[in-house]
Amino acid sequence: MKNIFLSLLIFVVMSLLHAQFTEWAVKFLGLPGGDFGMYSYLILIFCSIITGIGLVTVIIFRKNYHSILRIAILFEVIYLLFLIISGNNPFLYFSNATNENLLMIMMYMNSLMIFILMYLIHLIYSKIISSKLKK
Repeated sequence: MKNIFLSLLIFVVMSLLHAQFTEWAVKFLGLPGGDFGMYSYLILIFCSIITGIGLVTVIIFRKNYHSILRIAILFEVIYLLFLIISGNNPFLYFSNATNENLLMIMMYMNSLMIFILMYLIHLIYSKIISSKLKK
């Protein structure tokens, strides 16, 4: 039961981070609010679906997902698969250099940055748990 709550917490945090990083990317690129103003909310809905799929996966394979890193990898793999399936092509920027196509590259870069952040959290969490076990 502990890993289900841990995975739900990680999925929610990663979903909120993806939405926030997308919001910052849209503001950084200066994209028009009419077209891209609600893009971060779309990503939040998108990540909520990923959270549901990931939570079902964790429930089914309960014994395999016991660390923060494995749960983060599961989320990012599903996220990247959904980006690819939705037609988010980062290579369009190299043929047509617009801010909209740069946003597509930044969506993949956000995924990498969030994974690195979750890896650092995993390292800190592991140190805390190992120090408690030694006592």
